[in-house]
Amino acid sequence: MNAERLQGALVRLALFDFEKDLPEWARWGRDSEYLRLSDSGPARQWPLEDMKKYIEENLETMHLFSIRTLAEDRLIGSVDLSGFNWVTGNAWVGIGIGDRDFWGRGYGGEAMRLMVRYGFEALNLRRISLSVFEYNPRAIRSYEKAGFVIEGRARQYLQREGRRWDVIYMGILREDWQDLEKEGS
Repeated sequence: MNAERLQGALVRLALFDFEKDLPEWARWGRDSEYLRLSDSGPARQWPLEDMKKYIEENLETMHLFSIRTLAEDRLIGSVDLSGFNWVTGNAWVGIGIGDRDFWGRGYGGEAMRLMVRYGFEALNLRRISLSVFEYNPRAIRSYEKAGFVIEGRARQYLQREGRRWDVIYMGILREDWQDLEKEGS
């Protein structure tokens, strides 16, 4: 897949660079709101070496990209495909915009659309799934704009802020994505 297919109007997806990207990821890992939106587990800081080890151990089973702005080539987040079932053509996508200056401005949505394109064109996937927390309506709207539909929920899956919240499961099929691509042409 050529590099132009991994670039939009706002961002490009770049190969993860341990030396440059890992310290920034560690900084995002100290942001409790970022952790609240991206992980169902208790917030905890990962030492840099633990984070590096985790990524190295899982790199064989994931396609991991940094999200970089086109304007300044600034690292603002990451996106990955993992949990592959190559027999059925399914995978899971995960995304996080770690730099709060870029929340709610379309950067994550564009990065997700680029990653979905990569999954369907370069990896020949049939469907891509994700999960999102009920208390993150901004992400849910962004995923819907990228073509994902709500397929189910795990009711009262997690406890946050003194109440129970659902985890929402969303998915996009190759033909849904193809229809969106035709509309955008």
